[in-house]
Amino acid sequence: MKHLSLLALLFLLPLCSCATKGQTGAVGGAAAGALIGQAIGHNTSATLIGAAVGGMLGYIVGNEMDKYDREQLNHAYERGISNQRSSWVNPDTGNQYAVTPQPAYQNPSTHQVCRRAEIEAIIDGKPQRTYSTACRDQYGSWQLQ
Repeated sequence: MKHLSLLALLFLLPLCSCATKGQTGAVGGAAAGALIGQAIGHNTSATLIGAAVGGMLGYIVGNEMDKYDREQLNHAYERGISNQRSSWVNPDTGNQYAVTPQPAYQNPSTHQVCRRAEIEAIIDGKPQRTYSTACRDQYGSWQLQ
């Protein structure tokens, strides 16, 4: 039952048009964390712990990225070589990011071109890691899922 509640929350939160960058990041991080927790622990507790940790990290990374960082992230999705890290330091905040995009694929249900990426960040001196997926919208822009 806990699985179903968690999954419902993960799928319903992004549908809210009022979602902030942090909330969007939290959803992606929680989903990735839940999958990793389940793969490692094979039980509900591990899944919930993974979702909580992933959600927290996703929220932090999503909330801290400003326009410059989002442009750099978009560039990594657009032109980044698969499995090759690209990194930058935000000149205003000093936050550091490293993105490793995976090969592009077509989402079978939406037919959008998508890419998954690992995002490592050092924000206020604290290292964090999350995973995100971005898909092209009808205008060719990458949108975080």
